Amino acid sequence: MTELENIKSARSQRMPREARRRQLLQAAHQVFVAHGYHGASMDEIAEVALVSKPVLYQHFPGKRELYLALLDSHLADFSRQLDEAIDSNTDNRQRVFATINAYYSYIKGESQAYRLIFESDVLSDALIAGRIEKFNNTLAASIARVVVQDTDLTEAEGLLAGRALAGLSQVSARYWASTDEVVDQATAVDLISRLAWRGISQFPKEN
Repeated sequence: MTELENIKSARSQRMPREARRRQLLQAAHQVFVAHGYHGASMDEIAEVALVSKPVLYQHFPGKRELYLALLDSHLADFSRQLDEAIDSNTDNRQRVFATINAYYSYIKGESQAYRLIFESDVLSDALIAGRIEKFNNTLAASIARVVVQDTDLTEAEGLLAGRALAGLSQVSARYWASTDEVVDQATAVDLISRLAWRGISQFPKEN
C-alpha cells in the first residue's frame, strides 16, 4: 500500500459515516459542476475527496446514485429557501419580490448548485427528470395556494400561473447571472417583481 493509500485509509477509519457522506457529496458537487454528469468520473470524485474508490463505493454504488443524492440535497435546500420566501410576508406583492429574490440569490451563490437543477446534462434519465419536475410542481403549488386565495382563479389556473412565475424567475435570473451582474441584484429583482406583480394583480378576487 502506498503512502497516499495509507493516508486515505486512515482518514476513512477516523471519519464518522455521516461526516464522510457529506465530504463525498461536497467532492461530487465540485466535480459535477465542473464537468457535468457525463464528464464526471468516480475516479476523480474519489481523488477530490481524498478517499479510495472502495470507500466511495461503500457509500454510493455508482455515479448515478451519487448524482441523485446530491440533487436531492440541493433540491431540498432550494425548496426550503423558496418556502421561507413565500411565507415571509402576508402581503402578496412582497411575497412575489421575496420569491424572485430567492431565485436570484440562489443562482448567484458561489456553489453554482443551480447548474445541477437547471442545466443538467442528464435530463433523459427518468429518475433525475422526475425529481426536477416534482420540485417544479411543488413550487408551483405553493405559489398557486397563495394566488388562488387572493384571486378568482381556479386551482388549475393558479398552478399555471405558479409555473409561469417560477419560469420567469429562473430564466431571468440565469440570464442576469450570465451578464456578470451589469444590473445589480436589487434593481434586477425589483424590475422582474414589478413585471410579475402587474400581471398577478390584474386578477382581483371577486366579492
